[in-house]
Amino acid sequence: MKPSDTTLARTGGQLLVDALKVHGVDLAFGVPGESYLEVLDALHDARDRIKFVICRQEGGAAYMAEAYGKLTGRPGICFVTRGPGATNAAIGVHAAHQDSTPMILFIGQVGNAFVEREAFQEIDYRRMYGPLTKWVAQVDRADRVPEYVSRAFHTAMSGRPGPVALALPEDMLTDTATVANTGPYKRIAAHPGAADLRTLREMLAQAKRPFVLLGGGGWNAQACADMRAFVEANHLAVGTAFRCQDLYDNRLPNFVGDVGIGINPALAERIKASDLLIAIGARLDEMTTGGYSLIVPPRPRQKLVHVFPGADDLGRIYEPDLPIHSGMPEFAAAARGIEPVNAAAWTDWTKAARADHEAWIQPVPAPGNLNPSEVMAFLRKRLPPETLVTNGAGNFAGWLHRFYPYPGFRTALGPTVGSMGYGVPSGVAAKLAQPERPVISFNGDGDFLMNGQELATAAQYDLKVIFLVLNNGMYGTIRMHQEREHPGRVSGTDLKNPDFAALARAYGLHGETVEKTADFEAAFERAWQAQTASVIELRIDPEAVNTRTTLSAIRANALKNKKA
Repeated sequence: MKPSDTTLARTGGQLLVDALKVHGVDLAFGVPGESYLEVLDALHDARDRIKFVICRQEGGAAYMAEAYGKLTGRPGICFVTRGPGATNAAIGVHAAHQDSTPMILFIGQVGNAFVEREAFQEIDYRRMYGPLTKWVAQVDRADRVPEYVSRAFHTAMSGRPGPVALALPEDMLTDTATVANTGPYKRIAAHPGAADLRTLREMLAQAKRPFVLLGGGGWNAQACADMRAFVEANHLAVGTAFRCQDLYDNRLPNFVGDVGIGINPALAERIKASDLLIAIGARLDEMTTGGYSLIVPPRPRQKLVHVFPGADDLGRIYEPDLPIHSGMPEFAAAARGIEPVNAAAWTDWTKAARADHEAWIQPVPAPGNLNPSEVMAFLRKRLPPETLVTNGAGNFAGWLHRFYPYPGFRTALGPTVGSMGYGVPSGVAAKLAQPERPVISFNGDGDFLMNGQELATAAQYDLKVIFLVLNNGMYGTIRMHQEREHPGRVSGTDLKNPDFAALARAYGLHGETVEKTADFEAAFERAWQAQTASVIELRIDPEAVNTRTTLSAIRANALKNKKA
C-alpha cells in the first residue's frame, strides 16, 4: 500500500500493521492479549511480511525486542496486553533506555469509554512509562495511527536511540478510518563540525598518553571500520565500555581491554594516568567509570573529549574539554578523515597496554573441578568468528568478558543495564533475526530461571541455540557483596536449582551436565551437532565467585578489616 492510498477504510488494528510494514518491520515479539485482538487479526493477514513471535512472558518478549534492536540497529517491536502485560514488559524497556537501543512497545489499553474508572487492568501508561522512554503516548483515534507510529519510529531512531511506548485503546483498534500511510522513517543525526575536528586533532597532537573509549548505541559495521582506521592511523590504545566489547575487534593490537565490572587493574591505572580521554558513544555511566572513580566528576583529571548522539547527555555528569554532538557513523566517518598526528610519544604506551591485556586474558586457576577460564579458552579456539554470543547479568558473565575475545561488530549481546534474565531471550531473538549465524547464550543459574521458560519459544520455532548455564547454586553477585559487607552472614542468596539438562529435555531439547573441565569439549561438540537447541549445565564451585578471587578470600579480608 502506498502513502497516496486514501480510499480504503481500515480499522485501527489494520492501520497499525500496515504502518509496521511501511517502516520495514519483519519480526514482532509478544504475548497475546484480548486488548489488542484487532492487531493480532491484522497480523494474520500480514504473516508473509511480519512474523509474530509468541513468547511465554512479557519480560522475555521485551528483552527479545531489545536484543533485536541492538543487533539490527532497527527498532525492536513488542506487543503486550494492558496492566500485567505492560508491567512485565517494563524490564525490557528499562534495558533499552539505559542501553540506548531503539525499541517500540505497543500496549493494549482499555477502551476510551472506560478510562479513569480503574477499569479491568487499567494503567495510565504516560505516567508509568514516562521516565523509561524517549516518548510515551496513547493513540485515541484510528485516523492518527500512521502519524503516531511514524513519530514513534523517528523518535526511537534519532539522536540517542531508545524506547518508545504507545498505548492502544481497544475501541480505537476496532474503529475505522480512511487515511493515508506515511512513508518509511528516516534516521536523524547530528554531524561533527569542522572546528571540533580541528580541535580534536590539536588536543591529540599535544597528548602523551591518549586513550580511546568506545561504547553506547547507534553504531554500525561501517562506523566500527572507520573508527578502527582512525585508531590505527594514530596508534591509539582503545578500550570498550561495559558490555560493548564488540565495537572493536578484541584480537587487534590496539585493543587493550573492556572498561567495566572486573576491569584489569593495570588498565584501570592506565585510564587514570591518561592525559587525554576520547570517549565516543559511551555515556560514562557508573559501571564504565568504576563508580565514577576512573573518571572523576565533574572535572576529570584527564582532558576529556566526549562524543555523544544525545545533546542532553553532554555535560550532564562530566564537563568535557571538547563536547561533540554527533551520531556514531557520522563522527567515525569524519574521524577517519583526520590527518594522523605524530604518535611517537605514546606508541610504546599503547604496546605496553596491549601486553597487559594479553597477560590478563590467559586462563587462571579456579576452585573446583570445572575451570570457567579454561572453558572460555576452548571456545576462543572453537567458535567461528561470525558466532553471536549473548549473556545475561551476574558475576558469571565476568568469565566471558575477561577471557573471550569478541571478533568484531555485533558478535555480542548483553545488558549494560545489568538486569538478569536477558541471556535466554537474547539468544532466541538473535537466532530469529540472523538464523545463519551460530548463537551461544551464557546464563547464570539465577539469571536463567528468570526467563528460562523462553526455551519453549526456542523449541516452538526450531531455533538451534546453545544455552550454557553456569550453576553455582546461588545469586553469586549478591553473595559476593554480602560476604564483603557482612562476612559469614549468608541471607537470601542460596538457590535450590532444578536439573537444567533434564529441564531442557522436557522441552524436547538436547541437555547435558558437565562437572569437569575435561568433559566440556565433548559435551559442546554434541550440542553443536544436535538438531535442536541445547542446554549445557556447567556446575561451578561456589568459591569461584569471580575471575580474581574466591568467596573465602573475600570473607577473610572483610573479617580482617572489621577487626582492624
